[in-house]
Amino acid sequence: MQNKSAIEEISAKYEQLSPLMDERMCRQWAAAEAQAYGWGGQTAVIEATGLSVNTVRKGIAELKERKAHPEMAIGPSLRKAGGGRKRCTESDAQLKPALQRLVDPVTRGDPQSPLRWTCKSTEKLANELSRQGHAISSGTVGRLLKEDGYSLQGNRKTKEGASHPDRNAQFEHINAKVQQFQQRGQPVISVDAKKKELVGAFHNKGSEWQPKGKPEEVNMHDFPDPDLGKAIPFGVYDMNANEGWVSVGMDHDTAQFAAQAVRRWWETRGKQRYPDATELLITADSGGSNANRNRLWKVSLQTLANELRMPIHVCHLPPGTSKWNKIEHRMFCHITQNWRGRPLISHEVVIQLIANTTTQAGLKIFAELDAGRYPTGTKISNAEFGMLNLEKEDFHGEWNYVLLPQLEN
Repeated sequence: MQNKSAIEEISAKYEQLSPLMDERMCRQWAAAEAQAYGWGGQTAVIEATGLSVNTVRKGIAELKERKAHPEMAIGPSLRKAGGGRKRCTESDAQLKPALQRLVDPVTRGDPQSPLRWTCKSTEKLANELSRQGHAISSGTVGRLLKEDGYSLQGNRKTKEGASHPDRNAQFEHINAKVQQFQQRGQPVISVDAKKKELVGAFHNKGSEWQPKGKPEEVNMHDFPDPDLGKAIPFGVYDMNANEGWVSVGMDHDTAQFAAQAVRRWWETRGKQRYPDATELLITADSGGSNANRNRLWKVSLQTLANELRMPIHVCHLPPGTSKWNKIEHRMFCHITQNWRGRPLISHEVVIQLIANTTTQAGLKIFAELDAGRYPTGTKISNAEFGMLNLEKEDFHGEWNYVLLPQLEN
């Protein structure tokens, strides 16, 4: 399997240098890159540049000849301008239209986008074009596709299933509500639980700089360590301040754990930043410990509203749209990037890596360990749920509601 990053690097070099090189220099440069790459170098250079295999091989032969006879000039004089074989698109005017007809039915993405991609391999496209009477190699197909802004990519998880008919209306409702709170200087937070992580000397995707030949050693198998267990990060993202808070739990991701994370954010960061706050808005997705159907989530927020003595408004994203949650692409993605390739050997390391996450946009994140116990299976009876001081909004009250503080008797 080819090294994708190395191929991209060779491609970037070729784009910068090709206008400055004549054909002899170009093939000899390509040959040098192939030799420097090591095993599979010719294939990598051909894929990165679109040059033919014969061109690269000829360059390799010229380099060997130069090494054997450094006093001799290499090869014949260069061709005059316009010499050599015509480009296939010049000799076959119907080649590109035929290629487009093969690619267009399976083209992914917006046709107006700068990056287009196809799921058909260059070899299959070349075989089909040859069957239609257009003699062409897979390398030339790759070059023509690159010229038109295509690239060959794998599939990606983007489809979120059938959408709710009021999906867009709910997003508009959330957006309007957030703007109203921000204009009044009231706190607005986005909350969610990040993926649980094994704690210990386990493999973590990605790579980091290490002394050559000395990678950090980790366990061969990902069997959970019974003493260390897992890290359960639950995040709170302050939309107004571009600031995050993460409670790293050790027990279970329950609604009580989620509400406790909001409580700890308020005690450590929120009340200092919003001393005059009279209400709080929480945006969350519709699943997990903060699900809109989770009774314990609402009971836990009712307790928090009573403690803070202010209403807590909640707006849930429509089902199947969790990736649109602000915390996902404003905070969690940067945490994942920061600890890539590093074994999470302890909860302290997890907290340190989270807290060290920053961005050029000024993101700051604070993190603490939550060693509390949050048992699963807690049931909320109808009577207990009916005692909540909960008001549903007129528009989709199951998604949009407010928990008002309960007055003491």
